[in-house]
Amino acid sequence: MSKPPHDTPMLDQLESGPWPSFVTGLKRLAKDNDYMTDLMGQLEHSYKTRKGYWKGGTVGVFGYGGGVIPRFSEVAEMFPASKEFHTLRVQPPAGMHYDTAVLRKMCDIWEKHGSGLIAFHGQSGDIMFQGASTANVQGAFDELNELGFDLGGAGPALTKRVPTVQWSTAFWTTCTVRPCLTSSSSSFQAAPTTA
Repeated sequence: MSKPPHDTPMLDQLESGPWPSFVTGLKRLAKDNDYMTDLMGQLEHSYKTRKGYWKGGTVGVFGYGGGVIPRFSEVAEMFPASKEFHTLRVQPPAGMHYDTAVLRKMCDIWEKHGSGLIAFHGQSGDIMFQGASTANVQGAFDELNELGFDLGGAGPALTKRVPTVQWSTAFWTTCTVRPCLTSSSSSFQAAPTTA
């Protein structure tokens, strides 16, 4: 590691309780990774000021309208190594079962292109590859895609359908909540918007 760690007394306090802390994992990643070192600094800064410093934007991969959650730092001058911290949402395999060879390959890809931080099967059920610069998003996706994985749902595109209790709920979600997803050939059209 070429960058010294930031002073993080508030984050350190989160490790003092009886439960496992995410801070321990972040510190482990930050030992050899300037990207994660500055992320820890920004997180401590957010705790001190009680303000989040991430803003969105547009980041994607060729051929997709979604699957990447963009995050740009508003305090990049203070923490330049983590000025971009994008997340790739990747669809899990059927049944959400993995063999160890695939897990190793996924980890190697993410250590090469991203921060090394991965969350499995959160709210969306996707694998969350957290922390990549804009320049590294496409390369990470290409290698994950070569393993047989595809992007999950994030942004203006729907790459999977979540089963619903009633067809009408799925129709309402598609046509009302995400009107951009309605097809011109569909017999159901979203109401036109006026300026």
